[in-house]
Amino acid sequence: MTESNEEERRLEEAISESLEGVRLQELDLDDKRAEAANLRLGTVTGVSGSDVIVELGPRSQGVVSLDEFDGEPPAVGSKLRVSIRGQEDGLLVLSTREAKALAAWDALEEGSHVKVSFIGVNRGGLEGKIGQLTAFMPASQAALHRIDDLTELAGKTLVCQVTEINQERKRVVVSRRAVLEAEAQEARAEGLSKLVPGAVVHGKVVRMESFGAFVDIGHGIEGMLHVSNMSYARVAHPSEVVRVGQEFEVKILEISEGGRRIGLGLKQLQPDPWDDVASRFPVDTVFQGKVRRLTDFGAFIELVPGVEGLLHVSQLGGGHVRHAKEVLKPNQQLTVRVTKMDVPARRVSLSRLDTRGGLLDGESAADAGAIKEVLQKTQESSIGTNLGDLFKKALKKDE
Repeated sequence: MTESNEEERRLEEAISESLEGVRLQELDLDDKRAEAANLRLGTVTGVSGSDVIVELGPRSQGVVSLDEFDGEPPAVGSKLRVSIRGQEDGLLVLSTREAKALAAWDALEEGSHVKVSFIGVNRGGLEGKIGQLTAFMPASQAALHRIDDLTELAGKTLVCQVTEINQERKRVVVSRRAVLEAEAQEARAEGLSKLVPGAVVHGKVVRMESFGAFVDIGHGIEGMLHVSNMSYARVAHPSEVVRVGQEFEVKILEISEGGRRIGLGLKQLQPDPWDDVASRFPVDTVFQGKVRRLTDFGAFIELVPGVEGLLHVSQLGGGHVRHAKEVLKPNQQLTVRVTKMDVPARRVSLSRLDTRGGLLDGESAADAGAIKEVLQKTQESSIGTNLGDLFKKALKKDE
């Protein structure tokens, strides 16, 4: 077999492979489509020299060059799809190779998927082949994301979608991106069907905004991890808790708008500090807290990360206070007392005063234990006992 014949054989194999299973029925055109494409179905009647004689109908014969069969003629009686190229010496000049190319053009449809063998790169994209047909893929259609070096695709055969057919220029425009998008959409739909609120999934932070982080939870599905669901402690910016590229388990809180909005939670997988706050800080507990926020009606003091109590301006002491910022600063350490605990409502009321109205961290603050002792002694003492004197003794006891 000559080098030329070997090349033609490989080309024929490429045509067959590229059209395999992708809606291009190159040899099964109906009669009307075949006639429009100048194609005919004939029967092999014999071989004469270098020609294969094909009968197309009564008193209609033509010849196909034996070279188109790699030197091996088809069996007498076999059927061939041929194109009519012209006429010579009263016989029609036929071609099976051209018939295959014409059939491919005729059967090719926009939106169909074909195998494209990419053979080179040009300024705007990639040149490829669909059998004998020339295909072009713009650089923007090579992948889901931009590819800086298109040469990495040269020499590869990829399934692409036909986006444009220009038979006059003998070129087909294809898109690999369209196929990948369809596959991603299918995978996403399958992944969404398995997600339910309450499920715990593995996620990876892909980007952040001031209000939260977008987390990839697989199959190209992204969920929103809002700052309010990152930690029980107050979070001003997501970078305080997470970083891009970080992986962790998250809980699905809600799925809405057909899966276009998915809410995620991280703190929901952590112990809730409110579970034991009542036992740790019973009413009248005195502790050191940190000022987290200042408002015109008071200050929010952190008991533990995730639990804040309200210190109302009326409980600040030191006379009339119009705004908490007049006497307090953010992050200031402060001695306060728990006056009310409402765990179901997640509310804690605080005071800067002791049970007798004295400033807890003031110079004249009385020791609560000493006051209690004085009160007990008062009950045991005579009615004439001066309660003011007893308080003075209690104050001195702490000196």
